[in-house]
Amino acid sequence: MEINRIGVIGAGQMGNGIAHVMALAGYEVLLNDISQEALDRAVATISRNLDRQVSREKISQEAKDAAMGRISVTKVLADLGPTDLVIEAATERETVKEAIFQDLLPHLAPHTILTSNTSSISITRLASRTDRPEKFMGFHFMNPVPVMQLVELIRGIATDAETFEACRKVVEKLGKSAASAEDFPAFIVNRILMPMINEAVYTLYEGVGSVQSIDLSLKLGANHPMGPLELADFIGLDTCLAIMNVLHDGLADTKYRPCPLLTKYVEAGWLGRKTGRGFYDYRGETPVPTR
Repeated sequence: MEINRIGVIGAGQMGNGIAHVMALAGYEVLLNDISQEALDRAVATISRNLDRQVSREKISQEAKDAAMGRISVTKVLADLGPTDLVIEAATERETVKEAIFQDLLPHLAPHTILTSNTSSISITRLASRTDRPEKFMGFHFMNPVPVMQLVELIRGIATDAETFEACRKVVEKLGKSAASAEDFPAFIVNRILMPMINEAVYTLYEGVGSVQSIDLSLKLGANHPMGPLELADFIGLDTCLAIMNVLHDGLADTKYRPCPLLTKYVEAGWLGRKTGRGFYDYRGETPVPTR
């Protein structure tokens, strides 16, 4: 099927990044959020990020202007009904995602493909609560969306071949690479990445190394661009904890038990960069370890 119009639910960091790359690739994008402030902030962020691409000569000013012209916003979820593809990028809570799909279902065109940008929740389970499990799949972008080249495509047990191929073609048009993942907890990237981050938190918790020494060791010793604790702050410690809980609950293996220190930071509201404090304190000129 031909995909021309794309609805994006959620105007946060992931949602505005998805809207950015879709509009730049030539798709008409309708961005939805319950907050007008979030929508205004998302449009400003997209414009600023496109300006950065123009200044680096990645794109032309004309391409930026055309992309911005393809983005519309709405607070009314039903407005997304006539789109060809919906990408849900709301909070990483299953109950929230289910409620969104339930509210949207009565307004959808028969051909509309539903997808979720979830980083860990069962696609099969989400799909089973809709009227079109064969037209439902996981469409997992990496953060930051305009920069990262990978998209995980996750088929639920009922997803048909036509739906998968349509989504694969969208990824191709974006100039990104698709990795096909089976529908098991946390898929590929987070199945490997999150236990590594969790182990880094355990290494800190047990006093094996300091925040700085742990991050330095992985950057210089394993050639990682960011240390695991720095990366956890970038992702959001609440998101890291949520994914570890999905792994622990879904696979019933104690090796996925979230570190108590990670839980403690989340309980404190120290969620990383987005709250100003996590394993580093970002409120000054340069980040300072909090432990």
